[in-house]
Amino acid sequence: MQTPAPARFPDLDGASVFITGGGAGIGAALTDGFLAQGARVAFIGRSDAGDFVGRMQERHGNAPLFLQGDITDTDRLRSALAEAAEAHGPVTILVNNAAHDLRHTLREVTPDSWDALLAVNLKAYFFSCQAVADAMAAAGGGAIINFSSISYMMGNAGYPAYTAANAAITGLTRSLARELGPENIRVNAIAPGWVLTQRQRDLWATPEALAAHMDRQCLKRHLMPDDMVAPVLFLASQASAMMTGQCMVVDGGVVGTG
Repeated sequence: MQTPAPARFPDLDGASVFITGGGAGIGAALTDGFLAQGARVAFIGRSDAGDFVGRMQERHGNAPLFLQGDITDTDRLRSALAEAAEAHGPVTILVNNAAHDLRHTLREVTPDSWDALLAVNLKAYFFSCQAVADAMAAAGGGAIINFSSISYMMGNAGYPAYTAANAAITGLTRSLARELGPENIRVNAIAPGWVLTQRQRDLWATPEALAAHMDRQCLKRHLMPDDMVAPVLFLASQASAMMTGQCMVVDGGVVGTG
């Protein structure tokens, strides 16, 4: 069964969107999805994304703006957001998607590796939100979508710094929703289940691991990057105008949040 095409959200047409890690995996699906809505998309990534930009131009007649850089370099992250605003107008939709789910154990973590993991999985989220808040407020409001994960809800072992960061992202989302709400800025999180990006397939998606995870899902189809597009578009659009401070789980029915 294929993922259905997302609904149309007219208010996203022409919107200025910024996506971290928007050239690969889930991020690439999001860039594609926003472009299909007519949005003006900029994204930051470490690796060259020229081929991807070309494919998007051919598909949509509207190329995304690729800004090469490392989100753990806060100065570069800020400058990329400023470049996106100069090209497309104030960023009114921010999607913090980039993450690094490197496997590690408690005993392997050093102070340096802890700092490196939290820099990509949490610090960059905070400072990108900080960087767009004033311009969003001046524009009359906006939407921030932070990617968390069900990994911490499941109590997964094997990457404690990653699960700690994702729990913190949900807390950060709720705090910023309260702080920025008076300026009409909505802040929500999305917590995917196990999405089978190429990285996941290459590194961890063994038949045994896939079967064990599928046993926990209510819906018996593995999640793909395109499954994240419609939920993110919904949270970015005025269809969710009175939703903020929420964490939307999209995992095929693994965890319960009630």
